[in-house]
Amino acid sequence: MTPALIALLVIALLVAYVLAKSVTIVPQAQAKVVERLGRYSRTLSPGLSLLVPFIDRVRATIDLREQVISFPPQPVITADNLQVGIDTVVYFQVTDPRLAVYGIANYITGMEQLTTTTLRNVVGGLNLEGALTGRDGINSQLRSVLDGTTGPWGLRVARVEIKAIDPPASIQDSMEKQMRADRDKRALILQAEGQRQSQITTAEGQKAAAILSAEGMKQAAILEAEAERQSRILRAEGERAALYLQAQGQAKSIETVFQAIHDGKPDQGLLAYQYLQTLPKIAQGDANKMWIVPSEFSKALEGLAKLGGADGEGGSWMDVGAGDGNGAARPAREMDTSDWFESQLPPAAAQPEAKIELTSIADTMPAVPSPAMPAVPEPPRQDGPPPPSS
Repeated sequence: MTPALIALLVIALLVAYVLAKSVTIVPQAQAKVVERLGRYSRTLSPGLSLLVPFIDRVRATIDLREQVISFPPQPVITADNLQVGIDTVVYFQVTDPRLAVYGIANYITGMEQLTTTTLRNVVGGLNLEGALTGRDGINSQLRSVLDGTTGPWGLRVARVEIKAIDPPASIQDSMEKQMRADRDKRALILQAEGQRQSQITTAEGQKAAAILSAEGMKQAAILEAEAERQSRILRAEGERAALYLQAQGQAKSIETVFQAIHDGKPDQGLLAYQYLQTLPKIAQGDANKMWIVPSEFSKALEGLAKLGGADGEGGSWMDVGAGDGNGAARPAREMDTSDWFESQLPPAAAQPEAKIELTSIADTMPAVPSPAMPAVPEPPRQDGPPPPSS
């Protein structure tokens, strides 16, 4: 290879190197900080950019996307002198690449240390219970402090989250025992409350059942007494009506017999015959050991013999038909019995005592008023015997 060819190759390589140094490509969501002769020159945006070879150089390439950094657990002492391990996650974004390069040597390390110190300050004022239950407050305070402090670094802290708070093993065991005891206590309280409610409900049910049973027995006794009263009233009314009808029958019977006697115009012989029929009834009965024939008995026999024609003067009175005394026969009188069984009393179904209205037992158990005694209508009285029927 000749010296001229070697020199041409060297010049070509030098030109290619210079061209490579003068052209740079910035990817999307990134920025490059360019220095010229050791001083900040400009920030390159995404795309193709040209540089002055051997004068401009790219100091750093900054990622402009939101980044997530998870810090390892940090030992923190609470207000009740308990050491816990807290690990955090920080979401941030670079807003100014120049400040991120020249404002701090390493913004990741600076943010980690700032998060640790701020976390110790915030949690140091809380006890373990407050730290475990107040994570939202801790996150808000951490974000406020970090966002205000990292502003000069060209960073914006979006949010800070606490991943876990790990108390010591002994504290965890004690907390588990406490929670277990608290759960057992609440379970016993709920069980006792349930038993109390069950007993109260059972007692209330038994009370209501006893009240309803007593009310039912009371109502049954009232209805039974009312039924007995109505039964006695109706029975008495029936007996009264029966006696009244019996009296009417007897009156009708007496009236008929009396009228028949008057129509038949009885004489001395009929009376003597009736007298003879009555004598055997006197001897009836176990207590009658001896009885005396009255003196009128012989006279009655003599009169009866004369009426029978024993003296030969006339015929027997039994052979003579009924007449008016002049030999003419008396006409038979028709007997009217249409009003013998009439009663002036209303029927039993129409009487007010027979109408029993049963009151229903309501849910509120109202008192049952005692029913008033209805007035029993009296039958019409007759001073004398009823007039004879035509």
